[in-house]
Amino acid sequence: MDYVLLGEQFFNGFQLGIILFMMAAGLTLVFGIMDLVNLAHGTLYMFGAFFAAQISIWTGSFTWAILLALPLSLIAGIILEVTVLRTLYTRDHLDQVLATFGLILFFNELFLLVFGAAGMALPLPAVLSGQVEFLGGIVVPVYRLFMILMGLLLALILYILVSKTRMGMLVRAGASNREMVGALGINIRLLYTGVFGLGAAMAGFAGMIQVPITQAQSGMGEDVLILAFVVIVIGGIGSIRGAFVAAIIIGIIDTMGRSFMDVALLQFLPTNAAEDAGPAISSMLIYLIMAVVLAFRPQGLFPPRGV
Repeated sequence: MDYVLLGEQFFNGFQLGIILFMMAAGLTLVFGIMDLVNLAHGTLYMFGAFFAAQISIWTGSFTWAILLALPLSLIAGIILEVTVLRTLYTRDHLDQVLATFGLILFFNELFLLVFGAAGMALPLPAVLSGQVEFLGGIVVPVYRLFMILMGLLLALILYILVSKTRMGMLVRAGASNREMVGALGINIRLLYTGVFGLGAAMAGFAGMIQVPITQAQSGMGEDVLILAFVVIVIGGIGSIRGAFVAAIIIGIIDTMGRSFMDVALLQFLPTNAAEDAGPAISSMLIYLIMAVVLAFRPQGLFPPRGV
């Protein structure tokens, strides 16, 4: 067993988990409080990536790209909620799925027309371009460590916001019993807009910090959206704590499976069979985990009361 490679892939999996948490946190609140199945949440991830990439072209600065793209993602989310999604709250989930899927198609084609198929890059500053070597020879890019630290900081801020503030109290109450919140005289429409804007900003930020690795491309939000839905099912719909724990678990398992499943199968199968079966089984792992959780704990690992 190559323990250096194992350590490096663990860091990669943790970093993927951080990205999934940023996506899943907003998605789980929107679903848990607003009862809105928003397939277009991945589009907000794409918004953040393209906003940051375009601003970096205009300013030549990674820092300004992030600082300016973040409020733009928030504004884009609020506009989307007010103009389109607000009309879907009283509709059934099938209507929500169809409408938000239509938004995916619309924005993918729009971004393809505006920015082209080649994608856009976000160059890193020199301070984030190096590598760090840990004990044992494990080498991790500085930027991946930066992503992990930013994600942990965001998780801490979100925890304080949800646990220690009045808005957080309303969010927790809305996740548990939104009818009661409305009966107490709270402006549900304003709460919905605020929650959706927060989720949009988090998804956009995930896209911003991911784009230096993958580039901004039309349709880039779909794959991460599927993983985010798996995360909120495992963690518990409406639970921030559940989203964080499940995102880290899924990120690490998905990365480790893709890296080492074929090696593990070599102990039982011929080389050709192991190389063929490894990628297939690794891609199924997270869905098998989701199935097990649904079978034994259908409300998720951390129900909404523990937001």
